[in-house]
Amino acid sequence: MTALPAAPSAVTAPRLPAPRGDLSESVVAVLRGRSASLPPDDAIQASDPLGDDLHLLLHMLYELHYRGFEEADDDLEWDPALLRVRAAAEAVFLRTLRQNTTGGKDVEKALDALLVEPAGDDPHSVSHFLQREGERGQLREYAALRSLYQLKEADPHLWVVPRLVGRAKAAMVAIEFDEFGAGRAEDIHARLFADLMADLDLDTAYGAYLEHAPAPALATVNLMSLFGLHRSLRGALVGHFAALEITSSPGSRRLAKALRRVGAGAAAQRFYDEHVEADAVHEQVVRREVIGGLLELEPHLAADVVLGVEATGYLEDRLAAHILSAWRSGSTALRTPVDAHPA
Repeated sequence: MTALPAAPSAVTAPRLPAPRGDLSESVVAVLRGRSASLPPDDAIQASDPLGDDLHLLLHMLYELHYRGFEEADDDLEWDPALLRVRAAAEAVFLRTLRQNTTGGKDVEKALDALLVEPAGDDPHSVSHFLQREGERGQLREYAALRSLYQLKEADPHLWVVPRLVGRAKAAMVAIEFDEFGAGRAEDIHARLFADLMADLDLDTAYGAYLEHAPAPALATVNLMSLFGLHRSLRGALVGHFAALEITSSPGSRRLAKALRRVGAGAAAQRFYDEHVEADAVHEQVVRREVIGGLLELEPHLAADVVLGVEATGYLEDRLAAHILSAWRSGSTALRTPVDAHPA
Protein backbone atom coordinates (compact mmCIF):
# COMPACT_ATOMS: atom_id res chain seq x y z
CA MET A 1 0.00 0.00 0.00
CA THR A 2 1.27 3.48 -0.85
CA ALA A 3 1.21 5.87 2.10
CA LEU A 4 -0.76 9.06 1.71
CA PRO A 5 1.00 12.39 2.23
CA ALA A 6 0.93 13.42 5.87
CA ALA A 7 0.05 17.04 5.14
CA PRO A 8 -3.29 17.30 3.31
CA SER A 9 -3.81 20.24 1.00
CA ALA A 10 -7.20 21.13 2.48
CA VAL A 11 -9.09 20.75 5.74
CA THR A 12 -11.38 17.75 5.40
CA ALA A 13 -14.08 16.29 7.62
CA PRO A 14 -14.58 12.54 7.98
CA ARG A 15 -17.67 10.73 6.75
CA LEU A 16 -20.29 9.56 9.19
CA PRO A 17 -19.72 6.00 10.44
CA ALA A 18 -22.11 3.08 10.24
CA PRO A 19 -24.35 2.88 13.34
CA ARG A 20 -23.69 0.29 16.01
CA GLY A 21 -27.16 0.18 17.55
CA ASP A 22 -30.45 2.01 17.86
CA LEU A 23 -28.95 4.99 19.71
CA SER A 24 -26.21 5.75 17.21
CA GLU A 25 -28.51 4.95 14.29
CA SER A 26 -30.93 7.71 15.27
CA VAL A 27 -28.08 10.23 15.64
CA VAL A 28 -26.60 9.29 12.27
CA ALA A 29 -30.01 9.84 10.67
CA VAL A 30 -30.36 13.32 12.21
CA LEU A 31 -26.82 14.29 11.23
CA ARG A 32 -27.56 13.21 7.65
CA GLY A 33 -30.54 15.58 7.63
CA ARG A 34 -33.15 12.84 7.69
CA SER A 35 -36.23 13.02 9.85
CA ALA A 36 -35.72 10.77 12.84
CA SER A 37 -36.72 10.47 16.46
CA LEU A 38 -33.81 10.88 18.83
CA PRO A 39 -33.62 8.33 21.66
CA PRO A 40 -35.46 9.13 24.90
CA ASP A 41 -33.54 9.43 28.15
CA ASP A 42 -34.74 6.06 29.45
CA ALA A 43 -33.29 4.27 26.40
CA ILE A 44 -29.95 5.99 26.96
CA GLN A 45 -30.02 5.18 30.66
CA ALA A 46 -30.63 1.50 29.87
CA SER A 47 -27.73 1.24 27.41
CA ASP A 48 -24.33 -0.30 28.09
CA PRO A 49 -22.35 2.61 29.63
CA LEU A 50 -19.11 1.41 28.01
CA GLY A 51 -20.57 -0.18 24.90
CA ASP A 52 -20.21 0.53 21.20
CA ASP A 53 -23.63 2.12 20.69
CA LEU A 54 -23.36 4.74 23.45
CA HIS A 55 -19.74 5.61 22.74
CA LEU A 56 -20.21 5.95 19.00
CA LEU A 57 -23.13 8.27 19.76
CA LEU A 58 -20.95 10.35 22.09
CA HIS A 59 -18.03 10.36 19.68
CA MET A 60 -20.17 11.70 16.85
CA LEU A 61 -21.73 14.42 18.99
CA TYR A 62 -18.33 15.46 20.34
CA GLU A 63 -16.85 15.55 16.85
CA LEU A 64 -19.33 18.29 15.94
CA HIS A 65 -17.11 20.53 18.12
CA TYR A 66 -13.94 19.56 16.21
CA ARG A 67 -13.98 18.84 12.45
CA GLY A 68 -17.62 17.80 12.16
CA PHE A 69 -18.70 15.34 9.46
CA GLU A 70 -18.88 15.70 5.71
CA GLU A 71 -22.64 15.03 5.62
CA ALA A 72 -23.59 17.03 8.73
CA ASP A 73 -24.57 20.71 8.79
CA ASP A 74 -22.15 22.72 10.91
CA ASP A 75 -25.05 24.40 12.74
CA LEU A 76 -25.95 21.05 14.33
CA GLU A 77 -23.05 21.62 16.73
CA TRP A 78 -25.43 23.55 19.01
CA ASP A 79 -28.71 21.82 18.16
CA PRO A 80 -30.73 21.71 21.42
CA ALA A 81 -32.15 18.23 20.78
CA LEU A 82 -28.71 16.76 20.11
CA LEU A 83 -27.30 18.50 23.18
CA ARG A 84 -30.06 16.91 25.26
CA VAL A 85 -29.12 13.46 23.99
CA ARG A 86 -25.44 14.15 24.61
CA ALA A 87 -26.11 15.29 28.18
CA ALA A 88 -28.05 12.10 28.92
CA ALA A 89 -25.29 9.92 27.48
CA GLU A 90 -22.63 11.89 29.38
CA ALA A 91 -24.49 11.31 32.64
CA VAL A 92 -24.40 7.54 32.04
CA PHE A 93 -20.69 7.63 31.18
CA LEU A 94 -19.71 9.86 34.09
CA ARG A 95 -21.67 7.80 36.60
CA THR A 96 -19.81 4.67 35.47
CA LEU A 97 -16.45 6.44 35.80
CA ARG A 98 -17.25 7.50 39.36
CA GLN A 99 -18.38 3.98 40.24
CA ASN A 100 -15.11 2.46 38.96
CA THR A 101 -12.65 4.85 40.61
CA THR A 102 -11.68 5.01 44.28
CA GLY A 103 -12.16 8.75 44.65
CA GLY A 104 -10.82 10.84 47.48
CA LYS A 105 -8.90 14.12 47.55
CA ASP A 106 -5.29 12.96 47.86
CA VAL A 107 -3.87 14.34 44.62
CA GLU A 108 -0.23 13.61 45.51
CA LYS A 109 -1.02 9.96 46.18
CA ALA A 110 -2.86 9.63 42.87
CA LEU A 111 0.02 11.22 40.95
CA ASP A 112 2.72 9.22 42.77
CA ALA A 113 0.98 6.00 41.77
CA LEU A 114 1.53 6.92 38.12
CA LEU A 115 5.30 6.98 38.64
CA VAL A 116 5.50 3.36 39.80
CA GLU A 117 6.89 1.12 37.04
CA PRO A 118 7.30 -2.67 37.44
CA ALA A 119 10.85 -3.89 37.96
CA GLY A 120 10.62 -6.14 34.92
CA ASP A 121 8.21 -6.70 32.07
CA ASP A 122 4.58 -5.69 32.68
CA PRO A 123 2.24 -8.34 31.22
CA HIS A 124 -0.64 -5.83 31.26
CA SER A 125 1.18 -3.12 29.28
CA VAL A 126 0.74 -2.70 25.53
CA SER A 127 4.01 -0.78 25.18
CA HIS A 128 5.93 -3.54 27.00
CA PHE A 129 4.36 -6.14 24.69
CA LEU A 130 5.18 -4.17 21.57
CA GLN A 131 8.75 -3.50 22.68
CA ARG A 132 9.32 -7.18 23.45
CA GLU A 133 7.52 -9.03 20.68
CA GLY A 134 5.20 -6.77 18.75
CA GLU A 135 4.97 -7.31 15.02
CA ARG A 136 4.69 -4.58 12.41
CA GLY A 137 1.02 -5.39 11.87
CA GLN A 138 0.31 -4.93 15.57
CA LEU A 139 2.12 -1.59 15.59
CA ARG A 140 -0.03 -0.54 12.64
CA GLU A 141 -3.16 -1.54 14.54
CA TYR A 142 -2.02 0.39 17.59
CA ALA A 143 -1.34 3.49 15.51
CA ALA A 144 -4.75 3.23 13.84
CA LEU A 145 -6.46 3.01 17.24
CA ARG A 146 -4.53 5.93 18.68
CA SER A 147 -5.07 8.07 15.59
CA LEU A 148 -8.57 9.00 16.79
CA TYR A 149 -6.88 11.19 19.39
CA GLN A 150 -3.35 11.70 18.09
CA LEU A 151 -4.51 13.42 14.91
CA LYS A 152 -6.06 16.06 17.13
CA GLU A 153 -3.49 15.79 19.90
CA ALA A 154 -3.89 18.46 22.60
CA ASP A 155 -7.05 19.93 21.02
CA PRO A 156 -9.39 18.64 23.76
CA HIS A 157 -7.12 20.10 26.43
CA LEU A 158 -7.38 23.61 25.00
CA TRP A 159 -10.95 23.79 26.29
CA VAL A 160 -9.62 24.19 29.84
CA VAL A 161 -7.38 27.21 29.16
CA PRO A 162 -10.06 29.93 29.55
CA ARG A 163 -11.17 28.21 32.76
CA LEU A 164 -7.77 28.56 34.43
CA VAL A 165 -6.06 31.63 35.85
CA GLY A 166 -2.58 32.65 36.98
CA ARG A 167 0.13 29.99 37.25
CA ALA A 168 -2.12 27.20 36.06
CA LYS A 169 -3.10 29.03 32.86
CA ALA A 170 0.43 30.19 32.05
CA ALA A 171 1.88 26.69 32.52
CA MET A 172 -0.91 24.99 30.56
CA VAL A 173 -0.41 27.34 27.62
CA ALA A 174 3.36 26.76 27.74
CA ILE A 175 2.85 23.01 27.45
CA GLU A 176 0.26 23.38 24.71
CA PHE A 177 2.68 25.63 22.81
CA ASP A 178 5.05 22.67 22.63
CA GLU A 179 2.25 20.30 21.60
CA PHE A 180 1.40 22.60 18.70
CA GLY A 181 4.94 22.70 17.38
CA ALA A 182 6.19 25.87 19.14
CA GLY A 183 5.05 27.93 16.16
CA ARG A 184 6.24 25.48 13.48
CA ALA A 185 3.48 23.73 11.54
CA GLU A 186 5.74 20.81 10.59
CA ASP A 187 6.40 20.10 14.29
CA ILE A 188 2.79 20.04 15.48
CA HIS A 189 2.48 16.73 17.29
CA ALA A 190 -0.63 15.75 15.32
CA ARG A 191 1.40 16.28 12.14
CA LEU A 192 4.23 14.14 13.54
CA PHE A 193 1.74 11.35 14.19
CA ALA A 194 0.45 11.63 10.63
CA ASP A 195 4.07 11.23 9.49
CA LEU A 196 4.31 8.11 11.68
CA MET A 197 1.17 6.72 10.08
CA ALA A 198 2.51 7.40 6.60
CA ASP A 199 5.68 5.47 7.48
CA LEU A 200 3.48 2.54 8.51
CA ASP A 201 1.43 2.68 5.29
CA LEU A 202 -1.71 3.90 7.06
CA ASP A 203 -4.31 6.38 5.90
CA THR A 204 -3.41 9.74 7.47
CA ALA A 205 -6.85 11.30 6.98
CA TYR A 206 -8.50 12.62 10.15
CA GLY A 207 -11.00 10.07 11.46
CA ALA A 208 -10.06 7.45 8.87
CA TYR A 209 -10.11 4.61 11.40
CA LEU A 210 -13.27 5.46 13.32
CA GLU A 211 -15.06 2.45 11.81
CA HIS A 212 -12.24 0.19 13.01
CA ALA A 213 -12.16 1.43 16.62
CA PRO A 214 -13.88 -0.70 19.28
CA ALA A 215 -15.72 0.83 22.24
CA PRO A 216 -12.72 0.74 24.64
CA ALA A 217 -10.77 2.96 22.23
CA LEU A 218 -13.69 5.35 21.69
CA ALA A 219 -14.13 5.70 25.46
CA THR A 220 -10.56 6.92 25.99
CA VAL A 221 -11.08 9.68 23.42
CA ASN A 222 -14.57 10.57 24.64
CA LEU A 223 -13.17 11.06 28.13
CA MET A 224 -11.10 14.03 26.98
CA SER A 225 -14.06 15.74 25.36
CA LEU A 226 -16.32 15.02 28.32
CA PHE A 227 -13.91 16.70 30.72
CA GLY A 228 -12.87 19.43 28.30
CA LEU A 229 -16.31 20.65 27.29
CA HIS A 230 -17.60 21.13 30.85
CA ARG A 231 -16.33 23.95 33.00
CA SER A 232 -17.59 22.04 36.04
CA LEU A 233 -15.08 19.27 35.21
CA ARG A 234 -12.02 21.53 34.72
CA GLY A 235 -10.28 19.83 37.64
CA ALA A 236 -10.88 16.41 36.07
CA LEU A 237 -9.47 17.62 32.74
CA VAL A 238 -6.31 18.82 34.51
CA GLY A 239 -6.01 15.46 36.26
CA HIS A 240 -6.48 13.64 32.97
CA PHE A 241 -3.84 15.80 31.29
CA ALA A 242 -1.42 15.13 34.15
CA ALA A 243 -1.96 11.37 33.82
CA LEU A 244 -1.14 11.50 30.11
CA GLU A 245 1.99 13.59 30.56
CA ILE A 246 3.36 11.63 33.53
CA THR A 247 2.96 8.22 31.90
CA SER A 248 3.93 9.27 28.38
CA SER A 249 7.73 9.36 28.56
CA PRO A 250 8.48 5.73 29.61
CA GLY A 251 5.77 4.34 27.32
CA SER A 252 7.03 6.42 24.40
CA ARG A 253 10.57 5.12 24.95
CA ARG A 254 9.34 1.54 24.67
CA LEU A 255 7.29 2.27 21.55
CA ALA A 256 10.24 3.99 19.88
CA LYS A 257 12.30 0.84 20.50
CA ALA A 258 9.51 -1.32 19.10
CA LEU A 259 9.37 0.74 15.91
CA ARG A 260 13.14 0.50 15.47
CA ARG A 261 13.03 -3.24 16.02
CA VAL A 262 10.53 -3.77 13.18
CA GLY A 263 12.40 -1.40 10.86
CA ALA A 264 9.89 1.45 10.77
CA GLY A 265 11.07 4.65 9.15
CA ALA A 266 12.60 7.70 10.76
CA ALA A 267 9.32 9.62 10.84
CA ALA A 268 7.63 6.84 12.79
CA GLN A 269 10.43 6.79 15.33
CA ARG A 270 10.56 10.57 15.63
CA PHE A 271 7.05 10.90 17.06
CA TYR A 272 7.84 8.81 20.13
CA ASP A 273 11.40 10.08 20.47
CA GLU A 274 9.95 13.59 20.65
CA HIS A 275 7.58 12.55 23.44
CA VAL A 276 10.30 10.90 25.49
CA GLU A 277 12.06 14.24 25.88
CA ALA A 278 9.15 16.68 25.83
CA ASP A 279 6.87 14.84 28.23
CA ALA A 280 9.63 14.31 30.79
CA VAL A 281 9.70 18.10 31.12
CA HIS A 282 5.93 18.50 30.85
CA GLU A 283 5.46 16.05 33.73
CA GLN A 284 7.13 18.44 36.17
CA VAL A 285 5.40 21.53 34.82
CA VAL A 286 1.92 20.05 34.91
CA ARG A 287 2.38 18.70 38.42
CA ARG A 288 3.94 21.77 40.02
CA GLU A 289 2.44 24.63 38.05
CA VAL A 290 -0.80 23.48 36.42
CA ILE A 291 -2.12 21.35 39.27
CA GLY A 292 -0.30 23.33 41.94
CA GLY A 293 -1.62 26.63 40.57
CA LEU A 294 -5.15 25.30 40.19
CA LEU A 295 -5.39 23.90 43.71
CA GLU A 296 -3.74 26.94 45.26
CA LEU A 297 -6.72 29.01 44.14
CA GLU A 298 -9.41 26.31 44.03
CA PRO A 299 -8.54 23.63 46.61
CA HIS A 300 -12.09 22.26 46.47
CA LEU A 301 -11.25 20.79 43.03
CA ALA A 302 -8.83 18.21 44.46
CA ALA A 303 -11.41 15.41 44.24
CA ASP A 304 -12.03 16.22 40.58
CA VAL A 305 -8.29 16.13 39.82
CA VAL A 306 -8.15 12.66 41.38
CA LEU A 307 -11.17 11.62 39.31
CA GLY A 308 -9.38 12.72 36.14
CA VAL A 309 -6.25 10.77 37.03
CA GLU A 310 -8.07 7.60 38.04
CA ALA A 311 -10.65 7.62 35.23
CA THR A 312 -7.82 7.89 32.70
CA GLY A 313 -6.10 4.87 34.22
CA TYR A 314 -9.33 2.89 34.38
CA LEU A 315 -10.16 3.38 30.69
CA GLU A 316 -6.57 2.90 29.52
CA ASP A 317 -6.40 -0.39 31.46
CA ARG A 318 -9.62 -1.55 29.79
CA LEU A 319 -8.26 -0.69 26.36
CA ALA A 320 -4.95 -2.45 27.08
CA ALA A 321 -6.77 -5.59 28.25
CA HIS A 322 -8.84 -5.59 25.05
CA ILE A 323 -5.79 -5.15 22.79
CA LEU A 324 -3.60 -7.73 24.51
CA SER A 325 -6.38 -10.32 24.72
CA ALA A 326 -6.93 -10.04 20.98
CA TRP A 327 -3.26 -10.17 20.06
CA ARG A 328 -2.46 -13.08 22.34
CA SER A 329 -5.29 -15.06 20.78
CA GLY A 330 -3.94 -14.33 17.30
CA SER A 331 -6.79 -11.97 16.45
CA THR A 332 -7.06 -8.30 15.55
CA ALA A 333 -7.68 -5.65 18.22
CA LEU A 334 -9.75 -3.69 15.70
CA ARG A 335 -13.35 -4.23 14.66
CA THR A 336 -12.01 -4.98 11.17
CA PRO A 337 -8.34 -5.28 10.11
CA VAL A 338 -6.80 -2.10 8.74
CA ASP A 339 -5.96 -3.75 5.42
CA ALA A 340 -9.62 -4.52 4.87
CA HIS A 341 -10.11 -0.82 4.07
CA PRO A 342 -6.94 0.34 2.32
CA ALA A 343 -6.23 4.04 2.05
